[in-house]
Amino acid sequence: MASYSVILKRKQQVADRTLAFYFDKPGEFAFRAGQCIRLVLIDPPETDGEGSGRILSLASAPAEAELMVATRIRGSAFKRVLSGLAPGTELTLKGPYGDFVLPSDPRTPVVFITGGIGITPVRSMLLQALAEQEERRLVLFYANRQPQDAPFLEELQQACADDARCTLVATMTRAEPAATGWQGERGHVDEAMLARYLDEVQAPLYFVDGPPALVAAMKAMLGRLGVAEERVRTEEFAGY
Repeated sequence: MASYSVILKRKQQVADRTLAFYFDKPGEFAFRAGQCIRLVLIDPPETDGEGSGRILSLASAPAEAELMVATRIRGSAFKRVLSGLAPGTELTLKGPYGDFVLPSDPRTPVVFITGGIGITPVRSMLLQALAEQEERRLVLFYANRQPQDAPFLEELQQACADDARCTLVATMTRAEPAATGWQGERGHVDEAMLARYLDEVQAPLYFVDGPPALVAAMKAMLGRLGVAEERVRTEEFAGY
C-alpha cells in the first residue's frame, strides 16, 4: 500500500472531546468517499501496545481540497501525542483502505445510520454525493447523547437544508430540552423513527457504523424489518 508524507495544517475542536486534523492532500493521493487511512506518528515521545499508528476514516470528501480526519480524544498514548501536535508536524499516511463506499449506481437510495464519531466516513460520502450532483436519495439518521457530542452536526444540517435530495434526522438520547434547547428527535433510532422518514424501508442500501453495540442493534432491527442482509453494509468503530 502506498505511503505519503503529510504535514498537519491545523486542528479544530468539532465536538466535546473531539478534534479534527487537517492536512494538505498529496498530489498523487486518491481515495473514494468512505475509505480510511493509517495515520502514523513519526518518532513519538510515547507509544503503546498498538504502536505509533492507527486506522482512521477520512472525514473529508474527495471533492474537498484538504484531507481531514476526526477522532475522540481518549487516554491512549497515540491520542495524547496526536492531540498535542503543533501545525507543521510531519506524519506518515498509508492507504487508502476499505470498501465502505457508496454504490456505483447513482440512482440507488442510501440510508446512513450512525452515532458519535461514526459520522466521519458518512460525512465524506454524503458531501461527495451532493458535490457530484447525484440523483440518489440520501437519508442520515445521526444519534448522539447531546448536541455538543455530535461532530459536524451544524455543517450537515446546513448541507441537507440546502439540498432536497438529503434528509438529516438527528436524534439525542440524553438531551433535556430545558438544558440544551434541543427541539429535534429524541431517543434511539428505532423502527418507529425509520417509519416516520422512510417511504420504503426495504428498498434503500443501508450504511451502518459506529460503536459495536450500535451496529449490532441496528443490524438486528433492520433484519426484523425484512431488509435483506446484502443491503446492509457495516463498519465498527472501536475506541483507542
